[in-house]
This record gives sequence, C-alpha cells and structure tokens, in this order.
Amino acid sequence: MKIYQQPLQLKAKPRGFHLITTEVTQAFPEIREIKTGICQVFIQHTSASLTINENADPTVRKDFEMYFNKAVPENDPNYLHDEEGADDMPAHLKAAMLGSSVMIPIRNGRFALGTWQGIYLCEHRNYGGQRNLLLTAWGE
Repeated sequence: MKIYQQPLQLKAKPRGFHLITTEVTQAFPEIREIKTGICQVFIQHTSASLTINENADPTVRKDFEMYFNKAVPENDPNYLHDEEGADDMPAHLKAAMLGSSVMIPIRNGRFALGTWQGIYLCEHRNYGGQRNLLLTAWGE
C-alpha cells in the first residue's frame, strides 16, 4: 500500500462556494501512482468547510450561499461568540453543518468523481484569508 500526504494553501477567496477540484488535483500528482484508493481532503479551519457538489452550473453555488445565509443568519442576539464580527459564529455553524473533509475514490490514478461533481471550498467568512488543506491519499 502507498500513502501520500501533501499540504495545500489556497489563496484567499471571497465569501461563497468555490470550485477547487483543479487546484487539489494539480497540487497532488502522487495520486497518479495509485490504481485503487482513497483521497481525503481536510481543511484545517473552523470557519470554512468542504463539500462535493455540482461543478457545471455556477448558479448552484450561488443558491448554496443564499440557502446557508437564510438557515444561519448573522446578528442573532443569542450568539455569545461574536468578538470577530457578525459573520464569525454563523461561519462556525455552517462549517459544522457541511464538515471539514471529503473522501474521494481514486481509480486508475484519477479522482473518480461523477460527471457533474466538483470539490467546493465553502468560505463562510467575509474575509477568511488563506485556507490550509491537508491532502492524504492511500491505496495500491
């Protein structure tokens, strides 16, 4: 079994849902050496998250942002954790809902994503800054 691990620092992105599949793939050429395996993409932050979803129509990503802003509103007077601004606690809640990692099958040295699937960076802060990912792949 082969195991590879690679850090990836993403440039700061504005609040929203961003496709990062190409960035992940380019940063991790070692997956080409795995015929059958798994890749975990993990984000090392608590106010941004990862998910896999529609990669073709950008309105899907806009609808994701609209939905999560309705589901987890800013400026709720019941939030106790608000020292870093109105978007801080909602960002943590959104990240908890979506999760900090995704798992992707590797088949013949490539991600075995579906035709319309891509990896999203879900940036929940207005000014989240650079985001650090840890990519880990294993298989044969």
